[in-house]
Amino acid sequence: MNIDSLTVRYGSFTAVDRVSLEVPKGSVTGLVGESGSGKSTVARAVAGLTPYQGTVTGVAPGRIQMVFQDPYSSLNPRMSIGDAIAEGTRVPRAQRQEEVGRLLDLVSLPAAYSGKYPRELSGGQRQRVAIARALAARPELLIADEITSALDVSVQGAVLNLLRELRGELGLTMLFISHNLAVVRYVCDTVAVMHHGRLVESGPVENVIGAPQDAYTRALLDAVPRLARA
Repeated sequence: MNIDSLTVRYGSFTAVDRVSLEVPKGSVTGLVGESGSGKSTVARAVAGLTPYQGTVTGVAPGRIQMVFQDPYSSLNPRMSIGDAIAEGTRVPRAQRQEEVGRLLDLVSLPAAYSGKYPRELSGGQRQRVAIARALAARPELLIADEITSALDVSVQGAVLNLLRELRGELGLTMLFISHNLAVVRYVCDTVAVMHHGRLVESGPVENVIGAPQDAYTRALLDAVPRLARA
């Protein structure tokens, strides 16, 4: 996918200013920055949820799926897990139950969970369901918008490991939105850094994190917690 000169304005305020970015097929590209930097606005524009100027090419219409930060608010509390996943599948109705079971297995949840409701699941389990629902549409691009920030630290690693496994198994192309450079380093191949709606630095993740060129990127790295030495 290629993003060229993406601009989002709300009245006189420019939230995203001429952002250009490539997300190579089969790779995971991280988009990082502090709250208010514009990274989630880019994600919503690419997903077709926010009007924008510029172009997004290299992915078919309707083949972009987004997993949101809060898994509970993104799932219909009155809809069973099975129905929520089946809603987006691209298989005949007679095959949907089997497909739901396959998707639940992909995200390491038992097929029996198809009869449960969101309130019956933990935060990590709900996020797995949200991922399964996004995969049901067989997307060409999966956007993950801060998908671990609302989870307990104890389950964040499990969800990140799941993404890595799915990427390897399915060859997913992902745009991974985060404020956490340590997480981006673990999940992503390339990374782009946003500040005040603009892209300030991008490249292979080890290059950007290992030898940042922009002062803002260096400030983000300095803010990453480190273990104190005895």
